[in-house]
Amino acid sequence: MRFLFENNVLDEDLRELTCDGAAVPLQPQVFDLLLYLVAQRARVVSKDDLISQIWSDRIVSDSALNSRINAARKAIGDDGTTQRLIKTIPRKGFRFVGDVREESRESLAASPARAETASARPRTVADRPAIAVLAFENMSGDPEQDYFGDGISEDILTALSKQRWFMVIARNSSFTYKGRAVHIRQIAEELGVRYVVEGSVRKTDNRVRITAQLNDAASGSHLWAERYDRELVDVFALQDEITNAIAAAIEPQIHAAENFRAKRKPPASLDAWDLLMRALSHSWRVTRQDHEAARALLERAIGIDPNYGQALSVLAANHMFGVHLGWSELAAVAPAAEAAALAAVRCDHEDAWAHAALGSVCFSTRRLADALSEFEQALALNPNFSLAQGYYALALSYAGRAKDSFEAAQRAIRLSPRDPSLAIYHGIAGYARFTERHYDEAIALAREAIRHRGDLTGAYRVLAVSAGMTGDGTLAEMALGELRRTQPGISLHWIATQLPWANDADREHYLEGFRRAGLR
Repeated sequence: MRFLFENNVLDEDLRELTCDGAAVPLQPQVFDLLLYLVAQRARVVSKDDLISQIWSDRIVSDSALNSRINAARKAIGDDGTTQRLIKTIPRKGFRFVGDVREESRESLAASPARAETASARPRTVADRPAIAVLAFENMSGDPEQDYFGDGISEDILTALSKQRWFMVIARNSSFTYKGRAVHIRQIAEELGVRYVVEGSVRKTDNRVRITAQLNDAASGSHLWAERYDRELVDVFALQDEITNAIAAAIEPQIHAAENFRAKRKPPASLDAWDLLMRALSHSWRVTRQDHEAARALLERAIGIDPNYGQALSVLAANHMFGVHLGWSELAAVAPAAEAAALAAVRCDHEDAWAHAALGSVCFSTRRLADALSEFEQALALNPNFSLAQGYYALALSYAGRAKDSFEAAQRAIRLSPRDPSLAIYHGIAGYARFTERHYDEAIALAREAIRHRGDLTGAYRVLAVSAGMTGDGTLAEMALGELRRTQPGISLHWIATQLPWANDADREHYLEGFRRAGLR
Protein backbone atom coordinates (compact mmCIF):
# COMPACT_ATOMS: atom_id res chain seq x y z
CA MET A 1 0.00 0.00 0.00
CA ARG A 2 1.11 3.57 -0.78
CA PHE A 3 -0.29 6.63 1.03
CA LEU A 4 -0.23 9.95 -0.82
CA PHE A 5 -0.68 13.26 1.03
CA GLU A 6 0.33 16.78 0.00
CA ASN A 7 3.61 16.25 -1.93
CA ASN A 8 4.58 13.12 0.02
CA VAL A 9 4.36 9.42 -0.80
CA LEU A 10 4.62 6.88 2.02
CA ASP A 11 5.34 3.44 0.54
CA GLU A 12 4.64 0.58 2.96
CA ASP A 13 6.24 -2.17 0.86
CA LEU A 14 9.43 -0.28 0.00
CA ARG A 15 9.51 1.28 3.51
CA GLU A 16 10.22 4.62 1.92
CA LEU A 17 9.01 8.21 2.27
CA THR A 18 9.48 10.50 -0.72
CA CYS A 19 8.81 14.23 -1.05
CA ASP A 20 8.46 15.56 -4.61
CA GLY A 21 10.05 12.32 -5.79
CA ALA A 22 13.15 12.58 -3.55
CA ALA A 23 13.72 10.05 -0.79
CA VAL A 24 13.49 11.44 2.75
CA PRO A 25 15.88 9.71 5.21
CA LEU A 26 13.94 8.23 8.12
CA GLN A 27 14.95 6.14 11.07
CA PRO A 28 13.04 2.84 11.10
CA GLN A 29 11.07 3.60 14.27
CA VAL A 30 10.06 7.00 12.90
CA PHE A 31 8.90 5.36 9.66
CA ASP A 32 6.89 2.78 11.63
CA LEU A 33 5.32 5.51 13.77
CA LEU A 34 4.39 7.65 10.76
CA LEU A 35 2.96 4.67 8.88
CA TYR A 36 0.89 3.65 11.89
CA LEU A 37 -0.51 7.17 12.36
CA VAL A 38 -1.41 7.44 8.67
CA ALA A 39 -2.98 3.98 8.54
CA GLN A 40 -4.99 4.69 11.74
CA ARG A 41 -5.94 8.25 10.74
CA ALA A 42 -9.64 7.64 11.36
CA ARG A 43 -9.07 7.66 15.12
CA VAL A 44 -6.96 9.13 17.89
CA VAL A 45 -3.94 6.92 18.61
CA SER A 46 -3.07 6.78 22.30
CA LYS A 47 0.40 6.67 23.82
CA ASP A 48 -0.28 3.08 24.88
CA ASP A 49 -1.17 2.19 21.28
CA LEU A 50 2.15 3.56 20.06
CA ILE A 51 4.17 1.82 22.76
CA SER A 52 2.46 -1.46 21.93
CA GLN A 53 2.78 -1.19 18.14
CA ILE A 54 6.14 0.56 17.74
CA TRP A 55 8.06 -0.43 20.87
CA SER A 56 6.52 -3.89 21.48
CA ASP A 57 5.41 -2.85 24.99
CA ARG A 58 8.93 -1.94 26.15
CA ILE A 59 9.23 0.90 28.67
CA VAL A 60 9.59 4.18 26.76
CA SER A 61 10.09 7.65 28.22
CA ASP A 62 7.88 10.57 27.20
CA SER A 63 10.94 12.36 25.82
CA ALA A 64 11.77 9.40 23.55
CA LEU A 65 8.20 9.25 22.29
CA ASN A 66 8.06 12.99 21.69
CA SER A 67 11.38 12.94 19.84
CA ARG A 68 9.96 10.35 17.39
CA ILE A 69 6.77 12.37 16.92
CA ASN A 70 8.81 15.50 16.22
CA ALA A 71 11.01 13.58 13.77
CA ALA A 72 7.93 12.28 11.94
CA ARG A 73 6.52 15.82 11.73
CA LYS A 74 9.79 17.22 10.44
CA ALA A 75 10.04 14.52 7.75
CA ILE A 76 6.69 15.52 6.24
CA GLY A 77 7.13 19.27 6.59
CA ASP A 78 5.06 19.66 9.75
CA ASP A 79 6.00 20.97 13.20
CA GLY A 80 4.73 20.96 16.78
CA THR A 81 3.40 24.52 16.55
CA THR A 82 1.21 24.35 13.44
CA GLN A 83 0.39 20.60 13.70
CA ARG A 84 -0.91 20.71 10.15
CA LEU A 85 -0.69 16.94 9.61
CA ILE A 86 0.05 15.28 12.96
CA LYS A 87 -2.11 16.76 15.68
CA THR A 88 -1.61 16.29 19.42
CA ILE A 89 -4.92 15.66 21.20
CA PRO A 90 -4.34 16.73 24.85
CA ARG A 91 -4.54 13.83 27.33
CA LYS A 92 -5.70 11.53 24.51
CA GLY A 93 -2.87 10.95 22.06
CA PHE A 94 -2.15 11.81 18.43
CA ARG A 95 -4.01 11.80 15.14
CA PHE A 96 -2.96 12.19 11.51
CA VAL A 97 -5.38 14.82 10.12
CA GLY A 98 -4.08 15.34 6.56
CA ASP A 99 -6.00 14.32 3.44
CA VAL A 100 -4.71 10.93 2.29
CA ARG A 101 -5.18 9.01 -0.95
CA GLU A 102 -4.44 5.29 -0.83
CA GLU A 103 -2.94 3.42 -3.76
CA SER A 104 -2.73 -0.37 -3.70
CA ARG A 105 0.10 -2.37 -5.24
CA GLU A 106 -2.41 -3.85 -7.71
CA SER A 107 -3.41 -0.43 -9.03
CA LEU A 108 0.24 0.55 -9.23
CA ALA A 109 1.00 -2.52 -11.33
CA ALA A 110 -1.86 -1.62 -13.67
CA SER A 111 -0.05 1.57 -14.64
CA PRO A 112 2.96 0.64 -16.84
CA ALA A 113 4.82 3.87 -16.13
CA ARG A 114 4.48 3.52 -12.38
CA ALA A 115 5.26 -0.16 -12.42
CA GLU A 116 8.45 0.56 -14.34
CA THR A 117 9.48 3.18 -11.75
CA ALA A 118 8.75 0.87 -8.84
CA SER A 119 10.81 -1.94 -10.33
CA ALA A 120 13.70 0.24 -11.47
CA ARG A 121 15.95 -0.73 -8.57
CA PRO A 122 18.31 -3.58 -9.47
CA ARG A 123 18.07 -6.63 -7.25
CA THR A 124 21.10 -8.90 -7.24
CA VAL A 125 21.08 -11.98 -5.03
CA ALA A 126 24.56 -12.61 -3.65
CA ASP A 127 25.86 -16.14 -3.57
CA ARG A 128 25.01 -16.74 0.08
CA PRO A 129 25.75 -20.16 1.52
CA ALA A 130 22.97 -22.40 2.77
CA ILE A 131 23.03 -24.47 5.96
CA ALA A 132 21.05 -27.47 7.15
CA VAL A 133 20.48 -28.45 10.77
CA LEU A 134 19.91 -32.19 11.16
CA ALA A 135 17.86 -33.70 13.98
CA PHE A 136 20.21 -34.35 16.89
CA GLU A 137 20.69 -38.07 17.50
CA ASN A 138 19.28 -39.56 20.71
CA MET A 139 22.13 -41.57 22.26
CA SER A 140 20.23 -42.40 25.46
CA GLY A 141 18.60 -45.60 24.24
CA ASP A 142 15.27 -44.17 25.40
CA PRO A 143 12.91 -43.27 22.52
CA GLU A 144 11.02 -40.91 24.82
CA GLN A 145 14.09 -38.66 24.87
CA ASP A 146 13.79 -37.94 21.14
CA TYR A 147 11.79 -34.83 21.92
CA PHE A 148 14.75 -33.21 23.67
CA GLY A 149 17.17 -33.67 20.76
CA ASP A 150 14.51 -32.55 18.28
CA GLY A 151 13.83 -29.48 20.42
CA ILE A 152 17.51 -28.52 20.48
CA SER A 153 17.76 -28.94 16.69
CA GLU A 154 14.60 -26.91 16.00
CA ASP A 155 15.71 -24.10 18.30
CA ILE A 156 19.14 -23.93 16.60
CA LEU A 157 17.45 -23.82 13.21
CA THR A 158 15.21 -20.97 14.36
CA ALA A 159 18.12 -19.06 15.92
CA LEU A 160 20.24 -19.36 12.76
CA SER A 161 17.32 -18.16 10.64
CA LYS A 162 17.37 -14.87 12.54
CA GLN A 163 20.93 -14.10 11.46
CA ARG A 164 19.95 -13.41 7.82
CA TRP A 165 23.49 -14.02 6.54
CA PHE A 166 22.79 -17.41 5.06
CA MET A 167 19.85 -19.50 3.93
CA VAL A 168 18.62 -22.07 6.44
CA ILE A 169 16.88 -25.15 5.11
CA ALA A 170 13.44 -25.76 6.61
CA ARG A 171 12.87 -28.45 9.24
CA ASN A 172 10.61 -30.49 6.97
CA SER A 173 13.54 -31.08 4.63
CA SER A 174 16.48 -31.45 7.02
CA PHE A 175 14.63 -33.73 9.46
CA THR A 176 13.87 -36.32 6.75
CA TYR A 177 17.33 -37.79 7.38
CA LYS A 178 16.53 -38.59 11.00
CA GLY A 179 17.45 -42.18 11.88
CA ARG A 180 19.11 -42.79 8.50
CA ALA A 181 22.82 -43.38 7.89
CA VAL A 182 23.42 -40.89 5.06
CA HIS A 183 26.79 -39.31 4.23
CA ILE A 184 26.95 -35.57 4.81
CA ARG A 185 28.06 -34.95 1.23
CA GLN A 186 24.91 -36.68 -0.08
CA ILE A 187 22.75 -34.62 2.28
CA ALA A 188 24.44 -31.45 1.07
CA GLU A 189 23.88 -32.34 -2.57
CA GLU A 190 20.23 -33.24 -2.06
CA LEU A 191 19.45 -30.13 0.00
CA GLY A 192 21.75 -27.75 -1.90
CA VAL A 193 23.75 -26.63 1.14
CA ARG A 194 27.42 -25.94 1.88
CA TYR A 195 27.26 -26.52 5.64
CA VAL A 196 25.59 -29.10 7.85
CA VAL A 197 25.07 -28.94 11.62
CA GLU A 198 24.68 -32.26 13.40
CA GLY A 199 24.85 -33.42 16.98
CA SER A 200 23.77 -35.85 19.63
CA VAL A 201 22.13 -35.94 23.04
CA ARG A 202 22.96 -38.46 25.76
CA LYS A 203 20.97 -38.41 29.00
CA THR A 204 21.99 -40.32 32.12
CA ASP A 205 19.98 -39.87 35.31
CA ASN A 206 19.87 -36.10 35.92
CA ARG A 207 22.77 -35.20 33.62
CA VAL A 208 22.85 -34.62 29.90
CA ARG A 209 25.72 -34.41 27.39
CA ILE A 210 25.11 -32.53 24.15
CA THR A 211 27.60 -32.50 21.30
CA ALA A 212 27.38 -30.34 18.20
CA GLN A 213 29.54 -29.86 15.15
CA LEU A 214 29.56 -27.75 12.03
CA ASN A 215 30.68 -29.56 8.88
CA ASP A 216 31.91 -28.25 5.55
CA ALA A 217 30.06 -30.55 3.15
CA ALA A 218 32.42 -29.95 0.22
CA SER A 219 35.60 -30.93 2.05
CA GLY A 220 34.01 -33.22 4.64
CA SER A 221 35.94 -31.44 7.39
CA HIS A 222 34.70 -30.32 10.80
CA LEU A 223 34.85 -26.53 11.12
CA TRP A 224 33.76 -26.43 14.74
CA ALA A 225 32.77 -28.87 17.44
CA GLU A 226 31.83 -28.52 21.10
CA ARG A 227 30.56 -30.64 23.97
CA TYR A 228 28.21 -29.41 26.70
CA ASP A 229 27.78 -31.33 29.99
CA ARG A 230 24.95 -30.04 32.15
CA GLU A 231 22.63 -31.01 34.99
CA LEU A 232 19.11 -31.53 33.73
CA VAL A 233 17.23 -29.29 36.16
CA ASP A 234 15.12 -27.02 33.94
CA VAL A 235 14.73 -28.58 30.48
CA PHE A 236 13.61 -25.40 28.73
CA ALA A 237 16.27 -23.21 30.33
CA LEU A 238 18.89 -25.75 29.31
CA GLN A 239 17.59 -25.84 25.74
CA ASP A 240 17.80 -22.05 25.56
CA GLU A 241 21.34 -21.97 26.97
CA ILE A 242 22.70 -24.61 24.60
CA THR A 243 20.86 -23.19 21.60
CA ASN A 244 22.24 -19.70 22.19
CA ALA A 245 25.77 -21.00 22.62
CA ILE A 246 25.69 -23.10 19.45
CA ALA A 247 24.00 -20.47 17.26
CA ALA A 248 26.41 -17.74 18.39
CA ALA A 249 29.42 -19.99 17.74
CA ILE A 250 28.37 -21.09 14.25
CA GLU A 251 28.08 -17.67 12.56
CA PRO A 252 31.74 -16.57 12.90
CA GLN A 253 32.90 -20.07 11.91
CA ILE A 254 30.96 -19.88 8.65
CA HIS A 255 32.25 -16.38 8.00
CA ALA A 256 35.82 -17.60 8.49
CA ALA A 257 35.24 -20.57 6.17
CA GLU A 258 33.64 -18.35 3.53
CA ASN A 259 36.54 -15.92 3.74
CA PHE A 260 38.96 -18.81 3.15
CA ARG A 261 36.84 -19.90 0.19
CA ALA A 262 36.85 -16.34 -1.22
CA LYS A 263 40.63 -16.07 -0.91
CA ARG A 264 41.06 -19.10 -3.15
CA LYS A 265 39.09 -17.43 -5.96
CA PRO A 266 40.78 -15.34 -8.67
CA PRO A 267 40.23 -11.62 -7.93
CA ALA A 268 38.32 -11.11 -11.18
CA SER A 269 35.71 -13.74 -10.21
CA LEU A 270 34.77 -12.33 -6.79
CA ASP A 271 31.07 -11.63 -6.31
CA ALA A 272 29.45 -9.37 -3.70
CA TRP A 273 29.33 -12.14 -1.08
CA ASP A 274 33.03 -12.97 -1.54
CA LEU A 275 33.96 -9.31 -1.16
CA LEU A 276 31.84 -9.01 1.98
CA MET A 277 33.53 -12.04 3.55
CA ARG A 278 36.97 -10.60 2.79
CA ALA A 279 35.87 -7.26 4.24
CA LEU A 280 34.72 -8.91 7.48
CA SER A 281 38.05 -10.66 7.91
CA HIS A 282 39.79 -7.27 7.69
CA SER A 283 37.26 -5.52 9.91
CA TRP A 284 37.73 -8.03 12.73
CA ARG A 285 41.47 -7.31 12.90
CA VAL A 286 40.72 -3.80 14.21
CA THR A 287 43.72 -1.96 12.74
CA ARG A 288 43.71 1.23 10.71
CA GLN A 289 45.12 -0.51 7.64
CA ASP A 290 42.52 -3.27 7.83
CA HIS A 291 39.81 -0.69 8.40
CA GLU A 292 40.66 0.95 5.07
CA ALA A 293 40.93 -2.41 3.31
CA ALA A 294 37.48 -3.41 4.59
CA ARG A 295 35.94 -0.14 3.41
CA ALA A 296 37.32 -0.57 -0.11
CA LEU A 297 36.04 -4.15 -0.35
CA LEU A 298 32.59 -3.17 0.93
CA GLU A 299 32.32 -0.36 -1.59
CA ARG A 300 33.18 -2.85 -4.35
CA ALA A 301 30.48 -5.23 -3.09
CA ILE A 302 27.87 -2.45 -3.06
CA GLY A 303 29.01 -1.43 -6.55
CA ILE A 304 28.07 -4.93 -7.72
CA ASP A 305 24.81 -5.02 -5.75
CA PRO A 306 23.57 -1.57 -4.57
CA ASN A 307 20.80 -3.23 -2.54
CA TYR A 308 23.02 -5.64 -0.64
CA GLY A 309 21.78 -5.09 2.91
CA GLN A 310 24.59 -6.86 4.77
CA ALA A 311 27.30 -5.00 2.88
CA LEU A 312 25.56 -1.68 3.49
CA SER A 313 25.25 -2.51 7.20
CA VAL A 314 28.90 -3.49 7.61
CA LEU A 315 30.02 -0.39 5.67
CA ALA A 316 28.04 1.92 7.98
CA ALA A 317 29.36 0.17 11.10
CA ASN A 318 32.90 0.21 9.69
CA HIS A 319 32.74 3.97 9.11
CA MET A 320 31.53 4.63 12.65
CA PHE A 321 34.04 2.30 14.27
CA GLY A 322 36.75 4.23 12.45
CA VAL A 323 35.38 7.45 13.91
CA HIS A 324 35.35 6.05 17.45
CA LEU A 325 38.97 4.93 17.14
CA GLY A 326 40.10 8.24 15.68
CA TRP A 327 40.86 6.94 12.19
CA SER A 328 38.13 8.94 10.41
CA GLU A 329 36.59 12.38 10.77
CA LEU A 330 32.95 12.22 11.84
CA ALA A 331 31.82 15.05 9.57
CA ALA A 332 33.44 13.38 6.57
CA VAL A 333 31.87 9.93 6.90
CA ALA A 334 28.65 10.34 8.92
CA PRO A 335 26.36 11.25 5.97
CA ALA A 336 27.49 8.26 3.90
CA ALA A 337 27.31 5.96 6.93
CA GLU A 338 23.77 7.03 7.81
CA ALA A 339 22.63 6.69 4.20
CA ALA A 340 24.08 3.17 4.05
CA ALA A 341 22.48 2.14 7.36
CA LEU A 342 19.05 3.48 6.36
CA ALA A 343 19.34 1.73 3.00
CA ALA A 344 20.18 -1.51 4.79
CA VAL A 345 17.06 -1.20 6.94
CA ARG A 346 14.97 -0.54 3.84
CA CYS A 347 16.43 -3.65 2.22
CA ASP A 348 15.47 -5.84 5.17
CA HIS A 349 13.66 -4.33 8.15
CA GLU A 350 14.02 -7.62 10.04
CA ASP A 351 17.84 -7.76 9.74
CA ALA A 352 19.50 -7.26 13.11
CA TRP A 353 22.74 -6.14 11.45
CA ALA A 354 20.95 -3.23 9.75
CA HIS A 355 19.59 -1.94 13.06
CA ALA A 356 22.96 -2.39 14.76
CA ALA A 357 24.60 -0.38 11.97
CA LEU A 358 22.04 2.41 12.33
CA GLY A 359 22.56 2.31 16.09
CA SER A 360 26.30 2.80 15.61
CA VAL A 361 25.62 5.88 13.46
CA CYS A 362 23.27 7.33 16.08
CA PHE A 363 25.88 6.61 18.77
CA SER A 364 28.70 8.45 17.01
CA THR A 365 26.43 11.39 16.11
CA ARG A 366 25.43 11.83 19.78
CA ARG A 367 21.86 10.51 19.52
CA LEU A 368 22.28 8.10 22.40
CA ALA A 369 18.57 7.44 23.01
CA ASP A 370 18.11 6.51 19.35
CA ALA A 371 21.28 4.40 19.43
CA LEU A 372 20.07 2.40 22.43
CA SER A 373 16.70 1.90 20.77
CA GLU A 374 18.27 0.57 17.56
CA PHE A 375 20.58 -1.81 19.43
CA GLU A 376 17.62 -3.07 21.46
CA GLN A 377 15.72 -3.65 18.22
CA ALA A 378 18.70 -5.57 16.81
CA LEU A 379 18.80 -7.78 19.90
CA ALA A 380 15.04 -8.32 19.80
CA LEU A 381 15.44 -9.59 16.23
CA ASN A 382 18.47 -11.76 17.06
CA PRO A 383 19.17 -12.31 20.77
CA ASN A 384 22.35 -14.25 19.85
CA PHE A 385 23.93 -11.28 18.05
CA SER A 386 27.06 -10.80 20.16
CA LEU A 387 28.33 -7.77 18.22
CA ALA A 388 25.06 -5.91 18.85
CA GLN A 389 25.43 -6.77 22.55
CA GLY A 390 28.92 -5.24 22.44
CA TYR A 391 27.75 -2.08 20.67
CA TYR A 392 24.83 -1.85 23.09
CA ALA A 393 27.24 -2.08 26.03
CA LEU A 394 29.35 0.73 24.59
CA ALA A 395 26.33 3.01 24.12
CA LEU A 396 25.13 2.24 27.65
CA SER A 397 28.50 3.27 29.07
CA TYR A 398 28.45 6.63 27.30
CA ALA A 399 24.81 7.10 28.36
CA GLY A 400 25.94 6.93 31.99
CA ARG A 401 24.62 3.43 32.69
CA ALA A 402 27.91 1.78 33.66
CA LYS A 403 26.42 -1.18 35.53
CA ASP A 404 24.11 -2.06 32.64
CA SER A 405 27.03 -1.59 30.26
CA PHE A 406 29.22 -4.05 32.15
CA GLU A 407 26.44 -6.64 32.24
CA ALA A 408 25.80 -6.27 28.49
CA ALA A 409 29.51 -6.65 27.73
CA GLN A 410 29.64 -9.77 29.89
CA ARG A 411 26.68 -11.18 27.98
CA ALA A 412 28.55 -10.62 24.71
CA ILE A 413 31.61 -12.42 26.11
CA ARG A 414 29.56 -15.36 27.42
CA LEU A 415 27.48 -15.57 24.28
CA SER A 416 30.41 -15.97 21.91
CA PRO A 417 33.67 -16.87 23.69
CA ARG A 418 35.39 -17.51 20.33
CA ASP A 419 34.11 -14.35 18.69
CA PRO A 420 36.61 -12.37 16.56
CA SER A 421 35.44 -9.25 18.41
CA LEU A 422 36.04 -10.71 21.87
CA ALA A 423 38.85 -8.23 22.58
CA ILE A 424 36.46 -5.34 21.95
CA TYR A 425 33.95 -6.70 24.47
CA HIS A 426 36.66 -6.97 27.14
CA GLY A 427 37.71 -3.39 26.40
CA ILE A 428 34.13 -2.15 26.72
CA ALA A 429 33.70 -4.02 30.01
CA GLY A 430 36.94 -2.41 31.17
CA TYR A 431 35.66 1.07 30.35
CA ALA A 432 32.44 0.36 32.28
CA ARG A 433 34.54 -0.60 35.32
CA PHE A 434 36.65 2.54 34.92
CA THR A 435 33.47 4.63 34.93
CA GLU A 436 32.49 3.02 38.24
CA ARG A 437 35.98 3.77 39.69
CA HIS A 438 36.95 0.08 39.82
CA TYR A 439 40.34 0.83 38.30
CA ASP A 440 42.08 -2.47 39.10
CA GLU A 441 39.30 -4.42 37.39
CA ALA A 442 39.44 -2.02 34.45
CA ILE A 443 43.18 -2.62 34.10
CA ALA A 444 42.72 -6.40 34.21
CA LEU A 445 40.01 -6.29 31.53
CA ALA A 446 42.04 -3.95 29.32
CA ARG A 447 45.02 -6.29 29.57
CA GLU A 448 42.79 -9.23 28.63
CA ALA A 449 41.60 -7.29 25.57
CA ILE A 450 45.18 -6.53 24.58
CA ARG A 451 46.09 -10.20 25.03
CA HIS A 452 43.54 -11.00 22.33
CA ARG A 453 44.41 -8.01 20.12
CA GLY A 454 47.71 -6.20 20.57
CA ASP A 455 46.67 -3.20 18.47
CA LEU A 456 43.31 -2.46 20.05
CA THR A 457 43.13 1.32 20.45
CA GLY A 458 40.16 1.29 22.84
CA ALA A 459 41.88 -1.12 25.24
CA TYR A 460 44.98 1.10 25.43
CA ARG A 461 42.73 4.05 26.22
CA VAL A 462 41.16 2.18 29.15
CA LEU A 463 44.58 1.00 30.32
CA ALA A 464 46.04 4.52 30.17
CA VAL A 465 43.23 6.28 32.06
CA SER A 466 42.95 3.53 34.69
CA ALA A 467 46.72 3.53 35.28
CA GLY A 468 46.61 7.31 35.46
CA MET A 469 43.93 7.24 38.15
CA THR A 470 45.81 4.63 40.22
CA GLY A 471 49.07 6.56 39.96
CA ASP A 472 50.94 3.73 38.17
CA GLY A 473 53.21 5.96 36.11
CA THR A 474 55.13 3.14 34.44
CA LEU A 475 51.98 1.41 33.21
CA ALA A 476 50.42 4.72 32.16
CA GLU A 477 53.52 5.65 30.15
CA MET A 478 53.54 2.27 28.38
CA ALA A 479 49.82 2.40 27.62
CA LEU A 480 50.01 5.96 26.34
CA GLY A 481 52.95 5.07 24.11
CA GLU A 482 51.02 2.18 22.56
CA LEU A 483 47.94 4.35 22.20
CA ARG A 484 49.92 7.00 20.30
CA ARG A 485 51.13 4.23 18.01
CA THR A 486 47.61 3.01 17.22
CA GLN A 487 45.99 6.48 17.27
CA PRO A 488 48.69 9.06 16.47
CA GLY A 489 46.28 12.01 16.66
CA ILE A 490 45.06 11.33 20.19
CA SER A 491 44.78 14.48 22.33
CA LEU A 492 42.72 15.89 25.17
CA HIS A 493 40.93 18.12 22.66
CA TRP A 494 40.00 15.14 20.46
CA ILE A 495 38.68 13.23 23.46
CA ALA A 496 36.66 16.17 24.75
CA THR A 497 35.05 16.94 21.40
CA GLN A 498 34.70 13.63 19.54
CA LEU A 499 33.39 11.05 22.02
CA PRO A 500 29.62 11.16 22.69
CA TRP A 501 29.12 11.29 26.47
CA ALA A 502 25.70 12.08 27.86
CA ASN A 503 27.15 13.34 31.15
CA ASP A 504 29.82 16.01 31.53
CA ALA A 505 31.05 14.32 34.72
CA ASP A 506 31.91 11.13 32.81
CA ARG A 507 33.80 13.13 30.20
CA GLU A 508 35.76 15.00 32.86
CA HIS A 509 36.57 11.76 34.71
CA TYR A 510 38.00 10.28 31.48
CA LEU A 511 39.98 13.45 30.72
CA GLU A 512 41.38 13.50 34.24
CA GLY A 513 42.61 9.94 33.81
CA PHE A 514 44.42 10.95 30.64
CA ARG A 515 45.90 14.06 32.26
CA ARG A 516 47.30 11.95 35.08
CA ALA A 517 48.64 9.48 32.50
CA GLY A 518 50.55 12.34 30.86
CA LEU A 519 48.44 13.20 27.80
CA ARG A 520 48.35 16.84 26.80
